[in-house]
Amino acid sequence: MKAVTIARQGDPVAPNIELVADLPAPTAGPDQVVVRTEATALNHLDLWAGRGLPGLNLEYPKISGSDGCGIIEAVGDGVDDAWLGRRVVLNAARWIREPILPGVLPAPGALTMIGEHDPGTHRERFVAPVSNIVDVGEADPAAAAAFGLSHLTAWGMLVNRAGLKPGQWVLITGIGGGVALAALNIARWMGCRTIVTSRHQWKLDRALELGAEFVVLDEGGDWSRTVRGLTGKRGVDVCADSVGPAIHNACIRSLARRGTFVTCGSTTQCDCPIDLTRIFWNELSILGSSMGDMDAFRSVLALLADGTMTPVLDSTWDVADASSAWDRLESGDHFGKIVLNWS
Repeated sequence: MKAVTIARQGDPVAPNIELVADLPAPTAGPDQVVVRTEATALNHLDLWAGRGLPGLNLEYPKISGSDGCGIIEAVGDGVDDAWLGRRVVLNAARWIREPILPGVLPAPGALTMIGEHDPGTHRERFVAPVSNIVDVGEADPAAAAAFGLSHLTAWGMLVNRAGLKPGQWVLITGIGGGVALAALNIARWMGCRTIVTSRHQWKLDRALELGAEFVVLDEGGDWSRTVRGLTGKRGVDVCADSVGPAIHNACIRSLARRGTFVTCGSTTQCDCPIDLTRIFWNELSILGSSMGDMDAFRSVLALLADGTMTPVLDSTWDVADASSAWDRLESGDHFGKIVLNWS
């Protein structure tokens, strides 16, 4: 079986990406399915899996991948044979309920990620719990793979955690990344007013073509006054961010009174100063968000199924060129999702 592996830990990750052809095919355990892969998509998690994560002892070579679409070709005990032959997409967020050691239960709501804690989707066949898949019928495999985790994450941030309401002002940072573009999709669908930021004017121009209402060029300074000016000095109701410390205080200063800052990650490390005075004086909310459960996954996939939303694809690569796909992800020059074609 072919698989794209991270041969060793290192930064940058791309030089450590290798295509191997002689791995044994996986088998389905109880309540699992084996999926013949048609398409997988890259996420920032694929970089963290290669760079290493504090507190997580990853073993290399490693197969990452938290987005995948394909055809079920085998089922394990406890799984209905009716699943065979169906095209499915994976929710890689696995909420653990069983003991992690004999007699030891995980903390309530403990989360592991397929592709991070467990072998992922970047292989000819991957294994998934039947409870974590959704039938996507005749959907385009590349679009389905690109849609899954990014839109689930954005849905979790804006809908589940921030409680976004129609007509609110939404600030989305780092437009061009998969989650940011998914957040733009969702905010527009909800009838919200949108402001997006980027360090690149060409990405802002693309965002305007996709329906962003206002754009702010991030030139390294505090752009919060620009944001507040666009809102009539009021500020935004919700800021959805995954960039982190490099822009954190500009995000906080952009919020309206009782506004909400919600984060799903941090691509510029994790330690940052917090403006506590502004937070308590303006009664701001700071929320964390990690993917979402299957109810959220089904809700957002319904918007793909009926054509309401589609992902933005940056590029599609043959698996033989996987190292170049990782290199593009690391460069930050992409706009939309990077997909590997396994068909």
